[in-house]
Amino acid sequence: MLRIDLDERDDYTICRPVGELDAYTVGQFREALGELATRPKLLIDMSDVPFVDSAGLGALIGGIRRAREVGGDVAVCCNRPTLVRLLHTTGFDRIVTVTDTLAEAAKSLTEEKEEAAAADDRRR
Repeated sequence: MLRIDLDERDDYTICRPVGELDAYTVGQFREALGELATRPKLLIDMSDVPFVDSAGLGALIGGIRRAREVGGDVAVCCNRPTLVRLLHTTGFDRIVTVTDTLAEAAKSLTEEKEEAAAADDRRR
């Protein structure tokens, strides 16, 4: 069984799947990420996911792709060493920011916003 908790913050939305992310639960996760794709900043907290199979990883990548296609930004946090190792081994961390803590992931999303604003100011 998979539960997906959402937490709306001022600058970003947290999507927190809770439970195994596998072939049996991936449809629910894929649907949730599809609905969240239009959010400008999405933080996916994988800390309560004890297991991810290839279907789950594919859904995660697809959700990130959809969010970026509409101009969104995504960061992932996870404090589970086996899952972090999977994300690094598969090269996932080269396509999206992966951090150990929620605070670091949130900072990566908000810093990018501040850097973009500073770049806009320099162009004026």
